[in-house]
Amino acid sequence: MSGETAVRERWLSIVGMGEDGVYGLSPIARRLIETADFVFGGARHIALARSVIKREAIEWPTPFDIAPLIAKRGERVTVLASGDPFHFGVGNTILRQIPLAEMLVVPAPSAFSLAASRLGWPLADTVALSLHGRSIDLVKPHLFEGARILALTSNESAPWEIAALLSRIGFGRSRLTVLEALGGRDEAIRTATAAGFDIDNVHPLNILAIEAHAGPGARILARSAGLPDELFETDGQLTKQEFRAIALAALSPRPGELLWDIGAGSGSIGIEWMLADRRARAIAIESNDDRSDRILRNALAFGVPDLQIVLGRAPDALAGLPPPNAVFIGGGLTEGGVIEAARAALLPHGRLVVNAVTLESEALLLGLHASVGGHLIRISIDRARPLGGKTGWEPARPILQWSWTKP
Repeated sequence: MSGETAVRERWLSIVGMGEDGVYGLSPIARRLIETADFVFGGARHIALARSVIKREAIEWPTPFDIAPLIAKRGERVTVLASGDPFHFGVGNTILRQIPLAEMLVVPAPSAFSLAASRLGWPLADTVALSLHGRSIDLVKPHLFEGARILALTSNESAPWEIAALLSRIGFGRSRLTVLEALGGRDEAIRTATAAGFDIDNVHPLNILAIEAHAGPGARILARSAGLPDELFETDGQLTKQEFRAIALAALSPRPGELLWDIGAGSGSIGIEWMLADRRARAIAIESNDDRSDRILRNALAFGVPDLQIVLGRAPDALAGLPPPNAVFIGGGLTEGGVIEAARAALLPHGRLVVNAVTLESEALLLGLHASVGGHLIRISIDRARPLGGKTGWEPARPILQWSWTKP
C-alpha cells in the first residue's frame, strides 16, 4: 500500500517528531500534519509543528486521556508523538483502544536510538528503560558489573536522584552520561560518576546513560529463582530460599502473566515472579498492616515498585481482582475456602501452588489431590550448622507442596 493510499483509507495518523521539529520531518509526515483537520499533541510538540499545522490543534488533557481523540473518529486526525510512537510512546496507549488498521504510523528515531548513536552503544546489548512518570527503583534489577542502561527520565532532577540511588546501593563508581535535548538546538552531552555527580542545570528532556560499575558490597540481583533470604526484610514470615525456588519453578513465570500471592508475608514470591521478566505482574494479598508495609519496602528494594498490594484476608480480598495466570498460597493454610476461590478465579491453563506446613493443612492437600489430581511433593531441607564445636545437620520444617493446573 502506498503512503497516499494509506492516508485516504485510515482516519488517524501518528507522526513521530524529534527536537529538530519540522526540519526533521519526512515529506509524508509533513503532509499528514498539513492536511489534518485536527492535530493532537502535547504543548511542546504542537509548538514544534505550529508552522505546518493548518487547522485545529488540540492539546492532550491533564490527566492524559485519549477520549477527545476517539471522539474525532472518522475525521482526518494526526497525533504528534516523540520519536518512535511505539517505543514507550503514546502509540502504545492509543493502540489499546483504536485498531492498527485504522491508523498510519510514521516514526522518527527514538531518544534511545539517538542516545545509542551518540555513545556508540549497540542497542541489542543495552537495557532501555522508561522512567518517565515511574519509579527510579526500576533500574535496580538491571544493575551488574558492566551493565549498560539507557533510562528516559521525567525531569531535570531525575539524573541527580538516580546518581544518589546508585551510590547508596554500591554503584557509586558507575559512569553516568546525561544526554539532553537530543537532536535539537540545546543538545548537550555531559558525564560524571554517580558518587561525584555534579552536572548542573540539566535540561528537562534528558536520557541518562549508565555504565554500571559495582563496588564492594554492591546489591546485585541474580537472575535465578531463590534469592538469599538475607536480602529480604522480614519478621519471619518468609518462604525460605530453597522452598521459594521450588515453588517458583512450579509456578512457571511467563512474560505478561499475573500472579496472586495469597498470604504474601514478606512478598518474596511475588517479587521474584516479577523479577523473572519485566512484563510479569503480581498482586500480593496480605491481611497484616505491618507486613503489607514491609512488602512495599521489599518491592522498592528489589526494583519492582509496580507490585500491587491488597490489604485484606482471602477469600474476601480476592473479589474484584483481575483473574490470575498463577496463584501461590503459602504455609499456615487451615481451610479450603481460599483454595476453592483460587481455583475458580484461575484462567485456563493457570497454575496453582500450595505449601502446607501443618498436619491439618497436609490433610487438606491430600484430600484435594485425591479428588482433583495434580502433583504432590514433600520437601525436606537439612542445613549444616555449628554443633558443639563441630558441624551437624539442622533440619528445616518440611513442606508438602501441591501443584495443580487448570484445564
